[in-house]
Amino acid sequence: MKRVATPVLVSSCLLGLRTRYDATDNRNEQVFEYLKRNDLIPIPVCPEQLAGLPTPRPKCWFRCGDGADTLNGTGELTDEHGRDVAQAFLHGAEEALKVARLSNCQAAILQQRSPSCGTRIIYLNEVKTAGIGVTAALLKQNGLRVLGDDELTEAGL
Repeated sequence: MKRVATPVLVSSCLLGLRTRYDATDNRNEQVFEYLKRNDLIPIPVCPEQLAGLPTPRPKCWFRCGDGADTLNGTGELTDEHGRDVAQAFLHGAEEALKVARLSNCQAAILQQRSPSCGTRIIYLNEVKTAGIGVTAALLKQNGLRVLGDDELTEAGL
């Protein structure tokens, strides 16, 4: 009996779309193999683009806290010019959650280190550190299984 393919939210840059801040991609063959091996249908999302931010756009990072803190109002997220971009990232996270719900996604594969999509590593004041991105935190709060592109295993999703 053939398994029914399952939709999964995927950071669009991992699928080869040029949605990164510098208008490049993070195409990841491991993600493609994982999707195929597990009969998963990728639903591409870029929370920053969903928020209306341009591509290319200035680099962004947390000045204080992480995505979970930004959701509760205590985190600070700025671009490389010092502009507060927290509201845009919150809006993008909400839009990504809408896409997940519309597509019946129960899980997401996201780009590690991103201020939106990082699942366990982010940039805090331009330094890699433990933390979660805004979209990853919101998806987790809403019951989605969230994995970074570097966390894929057979047991993952």
